Amino acid sequence: IVKLLAKHNVKIISTGGTADFIKKLNVPVTEVESITNSPSVFGGRVKTLQPQIFGGILNRRENSEDQKEKAKHKIEDIDLVIVDLYPFEETLAKGGTPEEIIEKIDIGGIALIRAAAKNFNDVVVIPSKNQYQVFCKILEQGAETSLEQRKKFAGNAFEITSKYDSAIRGYFQGTPLRYGENPHQKAEFVGNLEESFIQLQGKELSYNNLIDTEAAITAVYDFKEPAFAIIKHMNACGLAVRNEGQIFEAYKAAYKADPVSAFGGILAANRPIGENIAKLIKKQELFVEVIIAPDFSKEALEIFKEKKNCRVLKWLAPSLPEKLTRTCFTGILAQD
Repeated sequence: IVKLLAKHNVKIISTGGTADFIKKLNVPVTEVESITNSPSVFGGRVKTLQPQIFGGILNRRENSEDQKEKAKHKIEDIDLVIVDLYPFEETLAKGGTPEEIIEKIDIGGIALIRAAAKNFNDVVVIPSKNQYQVFCKILEQGAETSLEQRKKFAGNAFEITSKYDSAIRGYFQGTPLRYGENPHQKAEFVGNLEESFIQLQGKELSYNNLIDTEAAITAVYDFKEPAFAIIKHMNACGLAVRNEGQIFEAYKAAYKADPVSAFGGILAANRPIGENIAKLIKKQELFVEVIIAPDFSKEALEIFKEKKNCRVLKWLAPSLPEKLTRTCFTGILAQD
């Protein structure tokens, strides 16, 4: 790719290791330090984070004020940004030490990609090696890109930075689960479950427990009136709504809808659960995976203690995401 750029008389600016590699190809290259007038410091942690670099990327070519500032500070345009991010996920997968993993969190590279993608009107961004082939084909046809092409590259760039940041977030906030939807699948929860509920008793929550519990609690919180839901495998075995003060009646109605399927289900209420409901669950000899509600009476909790494996969760009613997202093929599906 650098040979093609040189063929089109593109001035190449690069950091230390990459600059050395380019020199070995007998391609002219300008080291970034000569542009920034600052050395690479802190073991290479700070190399490109300078106005001379980011000003060259982010200045708007058709904005007269930007152009005045650019001239004043002697900033040169940078029209193309090519970045290969530090291999964070690969280092993590290989079992790197905490120090090695942290050092593979790219800062300057991510910033360069985002800056170039933001200013796609004027700048081309190539955010990974996977984009080289497409870009080389463009170079072979000339030294110009269309706005549509630059916008597509920008979209790819934000996809890459999003996935990269998600992997880093997983490292810091990931909680391994016993397994996924099936025993042979690995799984983790990324986030802070303590923002959503407090687990008062029971075994650790599984992947399926979490999915069904979210479905159950969001179902009952769609109602202002007392509501009770019994969910199993993302399907409602029973859902009932009653007048204020009748959460017990709501439970009985929800259970009555399908007593057989309720076995091994997730129970959710949008009102506190009292002794009467706990006693009835015990009398019914109902095996419950999870029961979640905004609160529980002391008497109810004492009864539930007899079901040691039952997970009892106190719902904290956090603000849930306004959009639901899930992966689909190579992209994401989103809905309100």
